[in-house]
Amino acid sequence: MRKASLKFQKTKGLATPPLIFGTDIDAECIGRYFVDYFWQMTEIDCLSIQKFIEYCKEHDIFAVIPTRDGDLLYFSKYADLLADNGIRVMVSQEETVQCSIDKLKFSKKLLSLGFPSIPTFENIEDLKEIHYYVVKERFGAGSKGIGLRLTKQQALRHGLNLQNPIFQPYIDGKEFSIDLYVSLNRKVHGIITRTRDYVINGESHISTTQREKKLEDLCTRLALDMGFYGHIVIQVIKDKKGDYHIVECNSRFGGASTLSIEAGLDSFYWFFLESIGESLIKYPFNRSKEEKRLIRFVDDLIIDV
Repeated sequence: MRKASLKFQKTKGLATPPLIFGTDIDAECIGRYFVDYFWQMTEIDCLSIQKFIEYCKEHDIFAVIPTRDGDLLYFSKYADLLADNGIRVMVSQEETVQCSIDKLKFSKKLLSLGFPSIPTFENIEDLKEIHYYVVKERFGAGSKGIGLRLTKQQALRHGLNLQNPIFQPYIDGKEFSIDLYVSLNRKVHGIITRTRDYVINGESHISTTQREKKLEDLCTRLALDMGFYGHIVIQVIKDKKGDYHIVECNSRFGGASTLSIEAGLDSFYWFFLESIGESLIKYPFNRSKEEKRLIRFVDDLIIDV
């Protein structure tokens, strides 16, 4: 949902599928037609955590999946309080979330840990001997207002239209998204690499699974060293020399991550199991033997009124 999180209603055992509650500030959002129950809620920053807990208890909701960057800090801040009230949230710790949504801080942190992150600066003059630049917002979705393959003068002009512009070297290469699920015991339970074949507004509309062990090992180390939990998506560019460059990390389920679920990365089910106290030892990651491709297109839903 556009400005929403998904909530699961608890059921007795796993034989009966849980009910799904969707939330959004927009009463007419399209997502309301794809959930069992819809809650039009206030802006997340104005929502009292006590009111949220009361709503969850009233409707026997025990698991929450934030689906929007703006929800992550809110739920990471209150994750322990929610857990104390029997409500699990698929979100990383607050410090980890704060680092991942701040692209400047994230780049510096990764470089300090020895990861091949793309150098990122607030001042374009800190980038030396660069032919082309990338300019983007420091916070929020990576595609928001992004400028790609710009000259220095173009980059400076583009930055004037952004609230908190940051500058990076433009790297020509193949783009990957890596979906991972990190379990409660801080182990990567499953990982899928997929190519970003056709991208619109920062989101893959055509994506293909691919085995890339060296890249998956790199992203596994990153996820564990940074202390992520739940489903995360790491974006990486592989240049013509075969070197990897980490672009950013979304500490939530991504728009094209459904492809990874189809390929065996059953993040929602694993989170559901952990939320009711089940160990994932009995539920191993079984990757599809065949590679799969996602093609996103508009479809019609017709319902009885």
